[in-house]
Amino acid sequence: MRLVPRVAPPPRQLSDREEAALVAAVVAHGPARDRALLVVALHTGLRAGELCGLRRADVTVGARSGLVRVYGKRNKYLEVPLNSTARDTLRPYLATLPEDTPCLFPSRKGGARADGAAAEGPTPAAPLTPRALGYLVARYARLARVPDLSPHDLRHRFGYRMAKAVPLHRLAQLMGHDSLDTTRIYVASTRRDLQEAVETIAWA
Repeated sequence: MRLVPRVAPPPRQLSDREEAALVAAVVAHGPARDRALLVVALHTGLRAGELCGLRRADVTVGARSGLVRVYGKRNKYLEVPLNSTARDTLRPYLATLPEDTPCLFPSRKGGARADGAAAEGPTPAAPLTPRALGYLVARYARLARVPDLSPHDLRHRFGYRMAKAVPLHRLAQLMGHDSLDTTRIYVASTRRDLQEAVETIAWA
């Protein structure tokens, strides 16, 4: 008997309503840092580690353009453009960041010495960790009543929306993928897409 290979389902996709509810929750209950963090995640598709590792110097925000520079493993370098939504959210947030804060999204816990002891005098705030980002996303997801949401789901949301607008090779560049096979998951249709497709031939 030959086994039929199981086709892996596409990644979980946030609906437009869920995304709107998530953004509304962070606007109503979160500080400027959290608003900027979630908007940048939704509009750049960066991985949790890449997002948390951003430095202030890695971000350029202009009037009509902008970008974030990502330095990954094995000296991998990626530039991701910032759209107007991301720029409009980052601009007022950057104005509130103290000039001596090197990281873009600092932790509220502040800095500490490498040996764990209390530091003498003021220390630069440490960057938010991927684990803390997970807790933060889960908190606003609960407020928005969006179940089982992770930071990687925000990346999937970006990939899925961009797959409808750009060719596969350009999407791979935006997502930082080395292989187009990895990028193809974002062009796989969801159940909702398939339902909408068959409805187009339904009799009135």
